Amino acid sequence: MRKGVKSKGAKEAYEVRLNKFIADAGVCSRREADKLIGAGEITVNGQTVKEMGYKVQSTDTVKYGRKLLSRERFKYFLLNKPKDCITTADDPQGRRTVMDIMSEACSERIYPVGRLDRNTTGLLILTNDGHLAKRLTHPSYNVMKTYNVELNKGLKDEELEQLLKGVELEDGKSKFDNAEFGKKGNNKKVVLVTLHSGKNRIVRRMFEHIGYEVVKLDRIAFAGIKKDMITRGNFRALTKPEIGFLKMSSKNSASK
Repeated sequence: MRKGVKSKGAKEAYEVRLNKFIADAGVCSRREADKLIGAGEITVNGQTVKEMGYKVQSTDTVKYGRKLLSRERFKYFLLNKPKDCITTADDPQGRRTVMDIMSEACSERIYPVGRLDRNTTGLLILTNDGHLAKRLTHPSYNVMKTYNVELNKGLKDEELEQLLKGVELEDGKSKFDNAEFGKKGNNKKVVLVTLHSGKNRIVRRMFEHIGYEVVKLDRIAFAGIKKDMITRGNFRALTKPEIGFLKMSSKNSASK
């Protein structure tokens, strides 16, 4: 997997047509941008601009309604997070973070979508698309996550059913949307669980509530995206179909 370097310098000066700026910001196509400009929907430095062919400087402030636009292109990455790695941009204790791994991914400033605790491994999406990140993490969008769980002892069938019906924790009732024993042999220490809850350490806490310790926890899918063959500690850019799927699935989840 490629690991490139992120440069942190001043923004490069430029002059670009307003419709291209809007398109680069991910709002719409250039043709649709012309319609927004003509309708008076775009302001530059607080002033409405309707002039076709108007050129924007790198120092200008461009807004679509109240939304501040940035020409920075959106980036989307999939990381297979290793154990003993912190899901944060910086750690005061100097421990390894996911941003240490991603430091060479791109020049844009990306950040994790949600969190995985230090000892949890697996799929983590990183992006600079704040709108999508919000949809993927907000409870109202019911985004599904799937984990491979290894327990300290075999789970009973009736306890698996209990977790599907729900258990009362200190912050309310929580349940798995789906749960089944691992496919390899008759090993009831391994459970595959899917849930939409975004509560902190929810999988570990649910098993702890019924007397089990989670020995290993690996997230294998998030919002329909799977980590597949990415080896631990490596990453790749999401494909255009995957990005489109994430955007569509988060919209569909919200409408349910």
